[in-house]
Amino acid sequence: MSTWQRLDDELAAWRDNGRRATLWCRDDDACRDTPALRRLLALAGASAVPVAIAAIPAALEPGLVDAVVATATATVVQHGYAHRNHAPPGARNCELGADRPVASVIAELEGGRERLARHFGERFVAVLVPPWNRIAPDVVAQLPRAGFRGLSTFSPRKTASAAPDFVQCNTHVDLIDWRGGRGFVGAETAIARLVLHLQARREGRVDAAEPTGILTHHLDLTEEAWTFLAELLARTRDAAGVDWLDVDAAFDARAAAPATSGRSA
Repeated sequence: MSTWQRLDDELAAWRDNGRRATLWCRDDDACRDTPALRRLLALAGASAVPVAIAAIPAALEPGLVDAVVATATATVVQHGYAHRNHAPPGARNCELGADRPVASVIAELEGGRERLARHFGERFVAVLVPPWNRIAPDVVAQLPRAGFRGLSTFSPRKTASAAPDFVQCNTHVDLIDWRGGRGFVGAETAIARLVLHLQARREGRVDAAEPTGILTHHLDLTEEAWTFLAELLARTRDAAGVDWLDVDAAFDARAAAPATSGRSA
């Protein structure tokens, strides 16, 4: 069986069950306009596939605003505050952990949210993406009061909502092998992980309503990763029974329950 055939077969299984496979794309570490960012935005625009750009508020440069606003399919979410590690020596990197007072962490996040909202206007959605996908539970508990409508980390979510109108929607397929040289994980591995989450949703082993998330880091993608991403978008954007969701749809509290149909962006 070919690598791509595995994905085709899984999507066919969704159609056979009268269901639609929902996908979404999150790209991390944005702060300035770069050739890699332009390449990602051009790919998303040409494919008419929505992309959520996770921007770092403290490092925001005007060029990023111009590039995103010029791309109809791009939306901005918040990537922590400064993407700065505050964990003690020897611990895993974490900006939003329990090593600082919760009030200080929330104050930073609120300032970052206000800055992104001011610069991006309606193109900004108040969803928090913690740097390194790590965040302390006590910080999560305060996010709705701090003006956030959602949270996005990595791996299947344990709960769709930690509070009313607050949705967690994660990513599940990282294209970068961070522990193996920071190169592309490879098409076979990426598709295997994509199929694994889709199948687990279809069989009810994870939350079926959580869209399957593709995670990219535009500054770190190799040529092989770019090629794979372009082919993935091309194969799925018009595929029967597949919807690529924008941020509003992915974090729609009304849809945070199993359903038999998706919502296209």
